[in-house]
Formats: sequence, structure tokens, C-alpha cells
Amino acid sequence: MYTIGLSSLTSVIFAGSALGSNVSPMMRKGGHDETPAERAAAKVDNTRFARYTLTVLSGIVILLAIFRVVIHSVRYIRTLTCLNNDTQRYFRAPNLAYGAVKQHLLYAPLFRRRHLRELHFGWFHMGYVPSRFQSLFLAVVIIMNVTLSVTGIEWNGTRAAALSHLRNRTGTLSVINMIPLVVLAGRNNPLISLLSISFDNFNLVHRWFGRIVVLQALAHSVAEVINVVDQGKWQTVRYLFQHNELFWTGLVATIAFVAIVLLACSALRHAFYETFLHLHIAIVMFSLVFLWKHLENTVPQKYLLIMILLWAAERFIRFSTLIYRSVGRGGSKAELELLPGDACRVTLKMARPWVFRPGQYAFITVPSVGLWTSHPFSIAWSNNSAEEKNQDSEKGYQITPDDILSISQEKTNMSLIIRRRAGFTDKLFAKAERSPSGITTVSVLVEGPYGGHASLQSYGTVMIFAGGVGITHQVPFVRDLVAGYASGTLAARKVILVWVIQSPEHLEWIRPWMTTILAMDKRRDILRIQLFVTRPRSTKEIHSPSATVQMFPGKPNVDTLIEMEAENQIGAMGVSVCGTGGLSDDVRAAVRRRQGIRNIDFLEQGFTW
Repeated sequence: MYTIGLSSLTSVIFAGSALGSNVSPMMRKGGHDETPAERAAAKVDNTRFARYTLTVLSGIVILLAIFRVVIHSVRYIRTLTCLNNDTQRYFRAPNLAYGAVKQHLLYAPLFRRRHLRELHFGWFHMGYVPSRFQSLFLAVVIIMNVTLSVTGIEWNGTRAAALSHLRNRTGTLSVINMIPLVVLAGRNNPLISLLSISFDNFNLVHRWFGRIVVLQALAHSVAEVINVVDQGKWQTVRYLFQHNELFWTGLVATIAFVAIVLLACSALRHAFYETFLHLHIAIVMFSLVFLWKHLENTVPQKYLLIMILLWAAERFIRFSTLIYRSVGRGGSKAELELLPGDACRVTLKMARPWVFRPGQYAFITVPSVGLWTSHPFSIAWSNNSAEEKNQDSEKGYQITPDDILSISQEKTNMSLIIRRRAGFTDKLFAKAERSPSGITTVSVLVEGPYGGHASLQSYGTVMIFAGGVGITHQVPFVRDLVAGYASGTLAARKVILVWVIQSPEHLEWIRPWMTTILAMDKRRDILRIQLFVTRPRSTKEIHSPSATVQMFPGKPNVDTLIEMEAENQIGAMGVSVCGTGGLSDDVRAAVRRRQGIRNIDFLEQGFTW
């Protein structure tokens, strides 16, 4: 969504192909007196090359889907095989070829070890370095577009003919690329569930598709202007901008979307995200009107129509989901509770809940704080007392008619932790502060769920790393693994949770949920917790409650922790991380070093957009 507007820079790309009747025939053809046969051949070429673009992209999706099916099948078979196998020795041994692919491609940063650790220039956020696999994919897409843009152009012919064909080719490709640009931008992108690739990764590719669209549009614009100048000098360009609708509608759209390019840079987007988002949406909708008029009666207008329909459909799904989850049955409410360490526990009482899965997140809007502000937060806990009563009934406990009525009226509670930052979170925290008790209830709009495609159930050994508020993403996995072990429905035999916090008071964030987990059946047989406090006020704060729950001062040595568990791992090992960029990069590096030695997978959750 964030760079859809970039695509509209193509508003100048068809200037030579659809000029009004008041312009000379030579100008309608972009300054080159093409024969009908030449124009027909160029049109066929452009259409064919546009199809090549979609074919190559579809082929990549199919290959990734096949890879995902194979990986999913292996993990499913491994889970079934290990249900009654406590040693799982067969799955401990690594596949050397696949291990090399993971080490040098799938898990590898572009250069040495920096990937999610932010790039900064002074106080400015400059973005993130793509991974090696992401970089390879982007390189393939860029090379494909450059090749298709210049192949078949009559470079040995006249200058006017070459520029005319280059103009049409890059213009067509620019509009074609708007289709994947919009698909990748959507929160409801069907490829997310099909390929089990996070929205975070698709959003990165989306931004690069926006840049490709802009570069192709600029190439078209430059070719057109040069051709016009060659035939009629700069006075002709000025005349067309002043008197020809095609040119001035293109100019308006161009100025608007160039502004979006500038606003979408990482430094401004992260510093003023809410302002950027509101301006982005407003300018895009404004400019699409001019772009549609600019491409009137041209083939690219059909591509633009496809883009608009896809964008509108995704927006409709999002709006429908928000209304369904939040409106009716008394509406969805949120209880805000202040916590130590500048945090707030938000308990959502859903009007229409969903069946919760670990790893899911939702976009939250609090109208009394900001009606047009929506932010993603990981769901840390789900509690449905209606489900508990149904389970009692299945166990043979008697329930009364009043119980049945109450079951139908129960609402699922879903909880999350929000750390105080600037903008929306600061306003939300301030609203809770104004309550004398530190607890207040507000109406809320919930859009979701999203995510929840990752699973740790096929691994005999699971290490879960969390940094700060990243624990909210990891707690549901811990609960799921402990419950699954007790019921004998998964492969896990060892689960180690490593949580890095700044102060012991941060333990209050998840204390009620962790108390529930620690009281679960067979928890001591599978779960160990290691807490690392980086800024303790005194050594007295550091104490270990038991042998399975330990507390340490300082930062963890990630490599040492993973090595200790890898030496005695049971079956395949899965390592999951959600936290700061530095922690994620350290875990990634430690996992990469053990590829080919141990069967170990890496799972990472980040919100980098």
C-alpha cells in the first residue's frame, strides 16, 4: 500500500501515443513518422513483453509454492513419526545439501551479519539491509525488467525510431508492474498464506517494485521529451503542457507521485509514519483520477483498471473484516491497564472472535485516540471461558440452562502488550494514565487476524528467543508447545525460552499468563526459562525461583546458549526469535554456523515496514 502511488508516475509515459486531435500527426506519434506496420509491430511487441513479465513472476511463485509444499510435507511426516519417539535420532542428522542452501542463501544476510539491525545516519532511520535471498530475488526482477525494456529496440535505426519504441516499451512494462505492486502491498495478499512468507517480506519487495515502476516511467518520459524536443524544440513541450489535456493531467499526477516518492523514504516514513500514511492515501486517491484520464482509450488503461480493482477488492476485504470483528453484539471493547516499564496491557473483548493460533497479530484502532490510526500488535494471549465450559460438558460435568445461555453470550478475550513510544502508543498510554485506577475501557476496532502461519510442533528441540515486548509474539508458542506435549500431539521434547529484558519489573507484563503456563500439566518435563536482565538496579533483583526458571544479569551469549542445546538436542531443532534487530542478527548468525553440523531451522518475526 505504501508505494502504490509511485506507480502513477507513469502518467507521463503514454504522452506520445494518445495526444489530442489538435496536435499534428507527427506529434501524435511522438515525433517519429512511423508507418502503420511499424506501429502494429511495436504494439504486439509491447504486449508480448508485458506477458513475459507476468509469466516469469508467476513461474517464481509456482517454484516457491512447490518448495513450500515439500517443506510442509516433511515437517508433517516428522511430526507424526515423532509422536511416540522420545529420541528422534534420525531427524537430528542434517541434510548437508539443504544445510548449505540455508547457510549461504536462505538465512544469510547480504554481507556479513547485519540484516534486521537498523541502519542509522545520526538520528535518521535509513532502513534495513535485505537478506541474500531477498537480494537475489530483487536482482532477478530488476535484470528481467531491464532486459525486457531494451530487447527488440531498433538501436541501429534512426534515433527517433529507437526513442519511440523505448518510450512505448518502458511505459507498458511500467503499468504492468503496477499489478504485482498492488498485490504485494495488501495485508490480505493470498501469497502470504500460500507461500508462508510474512507480510514484512512482501512489503520489502513491494517497495522495490515501486522503484522499478518509477524508473521505467522516467525512462519513458525522458524518451518522449527528447523526441518532442528533436522535432519541435522546447517551445513545443511548453505548449503541450499548457494546452494539451494529456500532458497536463500527466504533469499533475507526476508531481503528486514524485512527492510520494520523497515521503516514502525510510527516514521520513519511520519518523512521521502516521502523517506519511494519511498523506499517502489522500494523494494516491487524488492522483488516480488524473492518471485514469491521462491513459484514456489506451491499452495501459486496462492494466490500470486491473490494478484499481485489485486495490479496491483488498480494501473491501479489510473494511468488511473490521466491521465483522468489531460491530454488533455490543461491539468490541478494550480494557487498558497500566504496567511498569512504560507498558500497557490491552485486553480485547471481541464481538466476533476467531480461533486463535500462535503468531497471529491484528491491527488495532481506538477511535477515541485516533479514528484513522491503525497499528499492528501481536496477540499474546487468548482466553475463551465459553470454550472452557464446553470442555467441562465433554468431561461429564453438569451444566444448567443458565450456563448454556451464558455460553452463547460469552466473548473471547484476547490480550496484547503495547510499549509506550511516540504517536498512537503515547496517546493510548496517556488515556490510561488519566484513569485514577490506571485501568480504563474504550471502544476498539479490530482488523485481523493476520499471520499465524509458522509452526514449531515438528521440532524435538525448540529454542525461543524474545527481546523486550517481543515476548508477546512468543508466549503463545510456549503455551501451545507445553499443551501439545501434555496431550502427546507434537514432536517437542525440550522447549527453552530465553527472554532478554532491561528491568525485572518487565516481568509484570506477562506474569498472569506465565503463571498459567507454569501450572500446566507436565510443564516441568519440557519447559525451561532463562531470563536475562540487562540493566538491574542491584544484584538482589537477580534470583532464580527454581531450576527450570533461572535469572541472569547482563546480555546473553546467544552462540553459547544455542551450542549448549544443540549438543544434546532431541530430533530436529527449531530456533525462533522476535526482538531487537541486534538480537535477531545474533541468533541468525549462531544458527547459520551450525548448518551442516546439526539439523536446525531458523524462524524470525519482524515488523520492519
